[in-house]
Amino acid sequence: MSNRSSKVERTWPDPLGGDELTVQIRFVGLLRATPVNKLAGLDTPARVTPHERPRRGRAPDGCRTLVAVERWWLSIEVGSSSPPALWAGSPDPSWDLTQAADPASVTAPYQAEWTHSAAALTGLAPDDRTRRSGDFTVRWVPAHVVQETGRHVGHLDTLRELADGEVGE
Repeated sequence: MSNRSSKVERTWPDPLGGDELTVQIRFVGLLRATPVNKLAGLDTPARVTPHERPRRGRAPDGCRTLVAVERWWLSIEVGSSSPPALWAGSPDPSWDLTQAADPASVTAPYQAEWTHSAAALTGLAPDDRTRRSGDFTVRWVPAHVVQETGRHVGHLDTLRELADGEVGE
């Protein structure tokens, strides 16, 4: 199946513009675009068949991990909304890619989650406490999401290069 997904514009945050929370959210946005763009251009995402799993391990849907991170930390912890958390167990077999998966179907739920994340942050200041537990400042959460997203983007860099030699941001 050919790839019909499109790339997302990556914009570096203005080094002189915006308050602390705005700059952090802009870095989240920069990192969000990277996995979408890493998958764009592939015919299909990399997958491991059930036969190959014992020697190669699972091939989870990496974008679903990023959806789970954003949903938990931004929508649930910051926004105190009640969508289902996406970690059903470890490892959760529902995260394995199917033969029908293509780049657009893998990245669409991640891109859809961005709207919920933005809504969760609306009207909050860096020193505000998260609405669910109050155990974190709003300042801490986007910094953590940057760390998590950056780590998974690094994994995708390696996987994409192994898949077809494509390198770069």
